[in-house]
Amino acid sequence: MRLVEQARSIFAELGYTVEGTGPEFRAERAWKVVHVNTVLETDSLPSSSGEFHCFVAQPEDADDLETRLERVDPDYEWAIIVVDGEEYQVERAPPGPRVSA
Repeated sequence: MRLVEQARSIFAELGYTVEGTGPEFRAERAWKVVHVNTVLETDSLPSSSGEFHCFVAQPEDADDLETRLERVDPDYEWAIIVVDGEEYQVERAPPGPRVSA
């Protein structure tokens, strides 16, 4: 559950209102709603609708997750945030360059 807490904290620090308590939750700021999924296993990708999805993963899961998302090519924009301890990095945030915090 630590990854879920970290994901919620990241979005709260970025100024989003976070709704939901499980491994999948909504983060909303102004006009933008992001469906957030914490990835403990990359066996299944969400089929839920929504324009923006963000996957929060541990370093060992990030490459496999990105490959799977590129292969599936979902109908929504997606990003991956990799959490390593207390640090995190946005590995993919289309369109645009990588950023870190």
